[in-house]
Amino acid sequence: MLHDRLLVSLEGEPGERRSGGGILIPATASVGKRLAWGAVVATGPNARQVESGDRVLFDPDDRAEVEIQGKEYLLLRERDLHAIAAERVEDGPSGLYL
Repeated sequence: MLHDRLLVSLEGEPGERRSGGGILIPATASVGKRLAWGAVVATGPNARQVESGDRVLFDPDDRAEVEIQGKEYLLLRERDLHAIAAERVEDGPSGLYL
């Protein structure tokens, strides 16, 4: 990886999901713009706040897809992230910081 680039693996499939009330929402349902979570697989040498293994929140419309050894990954810049979830962050109970 070069510069501030991140190699991210998507978590889960964009399929059916359940609402907080237990209602099943089909994959074909039209929803507004949603952010997606992914797991960081590799980072470039200039990535300052993200490490491998972190969960990151990003806009799925701003992404570049790449296939490595038959598995699909996303290539993102660190500045395109909206949030990072990491156990190493000790400032609060959520582990999220912006």
